[in-house]
Amino acid sequence: MFLIKDSKSPYYQLVYFRNGKRTKISTRTSNRIEAEKFKSTFKPHRKPLPQPRKISVKLSDFENEHKSYIRNTYSENYLKKAVTTSFNRLKYYVSDVPIDSISTKQLDQFISSVYAKSKYAALLYYKTLKAAFNKALIWEYLEENPFCKIKSPKVPKSFPNYITEAELIMILNSTATQLCKDIFTMAFYTGMRLGELLNMKWDWVDFSSQVITVKNSKSYNTKNKSERIIPANKKVVQILERQAESGEQLKNDYVFNCYAGIKFNEDFISRQFKKAVRAAGVDEKIHFILYVIHLLLL
Repeated sequence: MFLIKDSKSPYYQLVYFRNGKRTKISTRTSNRIEAEKFKSTFKPHRKPLPQPRKISVKLSDFENEHKSYIRNTYSENYLKKAVTTSFNRLKYYVSDVPIDSISTKQLDQFISSVYAKSKYAALLYYKTLKAAFNKALIWEYLEENPFCKIKSPKVPKSFPNYITEAELIMILNSTATQLCKDIFTMAFYTGMRLGELLNMKWDWVDFSSQVITVKNSKSYNTKNKSERIIPANKKVVQILERQAESGEQLKNDYVFNCYAGIKFNEDFISRQFKKAVRAAGVDEKIHFILYVIHLLLL
């Protein structure tokens, strides 16, 4: 018999062999000394005694623990708009109770109530919370994931709203500031996400090769931490050159900034884009994420 500890559980696992078959059992402790005591008293040929359940974890405590665990994998924007929002809505519905006291029926009713108001929100909450509760299962806070018994909400499938270059011009003509015009134009011709544009630094830009390399850094990670190279067409290069000539390259690491050393807020730019879309009379279903799908490189 020997003790192991892996990423699937915070507790030490006791590995032993029964009838030649490798078996393991949780010691229910992350303390090595206590795990050794468990090992010394455990009898592999006897039926294991029922293990005491871990103290129940409240939703808010589990939320904080889960977000801390995934923070290095996902962006702060995802944590804020998906994880935090999903947990807040669930806490509002069932209150801040221990996660092992939430029944499948309660969760099914919760998703159903959200679905009645917004099908897409229901799907987001379902996927986000199901993934979180899977982690609770691995951490042995739960014996089963109640979301696995609930069907995924169905949402209508539709084609994304693309915009044409003519519509881009209409949006730009309805945009008040040159800086916002440049950001919208960059998005249209590069397909860069809003977070990437606002976190873009001058060391991403190679004027000689006319490419932009989207990079990860200590202060910013791209979606899924994937870096990539984007060709810069003539209009993109002109915008970058104009920003460099304005002295931004000397004032600040960021290509676009609100004030020297201060980045633009993503929500602010999104609101400015939506405002311009409405003023231009373009389809209001278009928002910044769908807008950047267009990858026309002239």
